[in-house]
Amino acid sequence: MAETHDERAQEPLPVAPDLGPVNASWATKPRPRGLFGRLAAWLLKPQLEAQRAWNADQVRLDNALLKYLEERLAATHRHYDALLGRAGQRLDEADQRHRLLERELVKHVQDLARRIDLALLEADRGRPGYEHALAELRERVLRLEEALQPKAR
Repeated sequence: MAETHDERAQEPLPVAPDLGPVNASWATKPRPRGLFGRLAAWLLKPQLEAQRAWNADQVRLDNALLKYLEERLAATHRHYDALLGRAGQRLDEADQRHRLLERELVKHVQDLARRIDLALLEADRGRPGYEHALAELRERVLRLEEALQPKAR
């Protein structure tokens, strides 16, 4: 059994991903422990800063992509809703035109039936007259044929 539009519209929308953990964790700085930790942090500071900058850029990109995707999907839905609205309106207009044409066709067929009935009635009224005229024509043709026939010698 096919789903109707109303049944699909009542389905819950998917939940957007939670950006909180990613947005909160990218900027954390590790705390070096001990002398070796401080030395490693000092030596690795350029790489750690580069990684931190890349992480920040990646988080901004992820947020921007998710925002773009959300806005794009909303725009797509608005576009298709408008298309479906116009298509529905055109179908309603076509239905109205079909109903009007149907009424006009019914009137035309009824008028045609009345005209046919009238023509048949007139034909039946004139039939005896036509039959009499046809009988007279037959008699005249027979007399002409007899007159034109060579007489027997």
